[in-house]
Amino acid sequence: MNIVELIPSLSVGGAERVVTLLAEAMAETNHVTVVALGTSTGSWLEERLTAVGVSVCFLDKSPGFDAATILALGRLLRRLRPDVVHTHLHVLKYLMPVWPLIPRCRIVHTLHNVAAYEATPTDQKLQKLAFTIGVRAVSIGAAVTESFQEHYGRPPAAEIANGIPVADYRLPREAGLAVRESLTIEPDEPVFLSVGRLSVQKNHALLLKAFADPRLAQHHAHLLVAGDGELREDLAAQIERLGLAGRVRLLGVRRDVPALLSAADAFVMSSDWEGNPLVVMEAMSAGRAVVSTSVGCVPALVSPGTGLLIPPGASAPLAEALVTLASDRSGCHQLGRAAAAEASTRFDVSAMATLYVNLFTSLVQN
Repeated sequence: MNIVELIPSLSVGGAERVVTLLAEAMAETNHVTVVALGTSTGSWLEERLTAVGVSVCFLDKSPGFDAATILALGRLLRRLRPDVVHTHLHVLKYLMPVWPLIPRCRIVHTLHNVAAYEATPTDQKLQKLAFTIGVRAVSIGAAVTESFQEHYGRPPAAEIANGIPVADYRLPREAGLAVRESLTIEPDEPVFLSVGRLSVQKNHALLLKAFADPRLAQHHAHLLVAGDGELREDLAAQIERLGLAGRVRLLGVRRDVPALLSAADAFVMSSDWEGNPLVVMEAMSAGRAVVSTSVGCVPALVSPGTGLLIPPGASAPLAEALVTLASDRSGCHQLGRAAAAEASTRFDVSAMATLYVNLFTSLVQN
């Protein structure tokens, strides 16, 4: 099959990483092109796709809605003649006007978040029309499926969970010790890791408030925050106000997340909403206990034997969960071992790719 993966950009984010992993896996038996509406950022995702021989095209879209991008996309797709265009995030408004120009092409759109947060109200109206005239929707988990049915009044065509290369996250202990040494953190000090955009959705402000609990200081606990975003300066100021500068590090965007996970005792996520987050799967694959708000598909990933779930927006339960793991590192590591066993049977990217290829094949043949 000739497959085009269409996404706004290849900057580092959850949906972008799904596209990269999926394209890489499907390219073993199909012709895959990744098309980004924006410009090249030189991200490691671009490098990874290029390294495995996946073609990457950029349309250099101007900020805001850019009608010229519709024409550029139409020209590119008429040249590529894909059997399937697989869309992500807010690209359908650029694809729908040129769909009639691409003979026998099927469109599949994956929702990477619960329906209410997946697109702007205007884009949601367009998507509702698209789903009634033949665009097939894919949900990434039960919570997203439920929200899709409530929002669009119909079930998605399929439910396909995200996947990751599980083995890539199982690093030797020495990798984690090297990270700790580089950050001057002692081997016996508890370390929590958070990975994600510094945005309203992820609610790092709640995490910092919880981490200010004095009991965590007594345990010499550290918090590493990997990621960047519009709230970085606000969070840096909050760290100073709370007196956390010696124990909380804003690391920026990192390419060594597996090594960071190896250095941590547990992973923590304080999001107000989520779809089916890759980073939780990554943490479990690395054998790390998970502390997370109970949002989106997270409860389907994290069981009582692999981590601790707390209500969204509540700093006190989050602090209690962190203190529980910081004060019992043996118990924390036991949760991590169970998480690794769970991940090995559920999360590998090969299962995701197989399900997408089967879906695409069935659509092309019918």
